[in-house]
Amino acid sequence: MAEPLTRRSLLAPTLSLFASTSTLLCCALPALLVTIGAGAVMAGIASNVPGYVWLTERKVPLFILSGVLLVAALFMRWRSRNAPCPIDPVESEACTRLRRTSGVILWASVAIYLIGGFFAFFAADLLL
Repeated sequence: MAEPLTRRSLLAPTLSLFASTSTLLCCALPALLVTIGAGAVMAGIASNVPGYVWLTERKVPLFILSGVLLVAALFMRWRSRNAPCPIDPVESEACTRLRRTSGVILWASVAIYLIGGFFAFFAADLLL
């Protein structure tokens, strides 16, 4: 039987969102800024944002960790797909809204992860 949907079920999608956003920042942002001719802005970010260079130097472990978090979040979402919502109308509406929000966060995370992965590993070979 599926577990009831709780606020804890937002934890994995939210963690995967932060992890996938970091992949976007390390890899897609530099490509975008250089493409639009804002290389000086990228140099300013690299010199003024603490840990930015460290993050970009470790993009493979970052993508692995983000991928693991996304898979875990997708598994948790799949496992709770038939979870019952409470009978109370107010709690049922909150449950439905929480389920919808969780799905939006999760699929946004997947999209961000794929965009970051494209720019990190494939864009240079395809576009140059």
